[in-house]
Amino acid sequence: MHPAGELGAFLKSRRARVTPERAGLPVLDRRRVAGLRREEVAGLAGVSAVYYTRLEQGRARNPSGAVLDALARALRLDPTERAHLYDLAHRAPAGRRAGGTPAGGRPSPVTAPDGTGAGVRAGAPEEARVRDGLRRLLAAVGAVPAYVLDPAMTVLAANPLGHALLGGPPVRAAGGPPEAPADAPAGGGPVGGGPAGGPSREADRRPPLNLARHVFLDGVARELYPDWADVARQTVAFLRLAAGRRPGDAGPARIVAELSRRSEDFRHLWAAQEVREKSYGAKRFRHPVVGTFDLTYETLALPGDEGWSLVVFTAPDEHADAALRLLGSWTAEYRAEPAAEPPAR
Repeated sequence: MHPAGELGAFLKSRRARVTPERAGLPVLDRRRVAGLRREEVAGLAGVSAVYYTRLEQGRARNPSGAVLDALARALRLDPTERAHLYDLAHRAPAGRRAGGTPAGGRPSPVTAPDGTGAGVRAGAPEEARVRDGLRRLLAAVGAVPAYVLDPAMTVLAANPLGHALLGGPPVRAAGGPPEAPADAPAGGGPVGGGPAGGPSREADRRPPLNLARHVFLDGVARELYPDWADVARQTVAFLRLAAGRRPGDAGPARIVAELSRRSEDFRHLWAAQEVREKSYGAKRFRHPVVGTFDLTYETLALPGDEGWSLVVFTAPDEHADAALRLLGSWTAEYRAEPAAEPPAR
């Protein structure tokens, strides 16, 4: 969709969400539409009804910052929605640069998943090069799951616990085949397709895991995430936020196009126009090896303009801590097991 059309669709969806009572307007007649009328939004924002209609129809370009601020107030947008409104209008709000970096220069936390940028061309995660320092950082936090994500929600690198948490086989120790990116358990057993939930060595050669594709197209995800509906909603909301934040990035657009074709659930959630940051939070897992447990996560924006982020999970209680230690021991056993030699020709 053209950026002007995206802006109009977002305004329309937010308008439908605000009732006259919430906006402090009297209800004098029977209403045929949900939420506010266009002329009511225009009046609350101090712009003409004709101009607001043109905005919703995608026929007005480059609204001023004052107009966007007034619309954000009229539509009762939260800070994330307000930032998304500016992104769609291609104007960085005060105190925030494009790409999620505040004017002070320090990257603000972003949410867990998405896209490509200068370091990942046209949404091709297989071409991404994760610098050695990031890989050492992942290894240094080896007691907890951690991985690096791009703006299209592709896992670019992960430590062994990160691989295992997401349902893929843990990476091999030195001396085995080269480390592969985190793998989705698509089409195989619950953990990479191995017997009885064990890791599969064929999975080591699978393409990088994309979390959005994993959630909507991999049936294992509905078992891995007991609260799948919430995970799906948050995934779509973050993906929409990332797509608006980086309009020139083909990575999120490509994933959105694919999932729109292949998943009815995704199409339904995408039409809701929800946006959400995922800087921190909690997630429940039902892992085939260690059972059900809750983890908390923190997502940190990484330096550079690629839009990459580092996601680190921690255990909030003794049960989760025991689950991670058990998962770590399973990972260590797999890494210690020598890879099978290829058959002689």
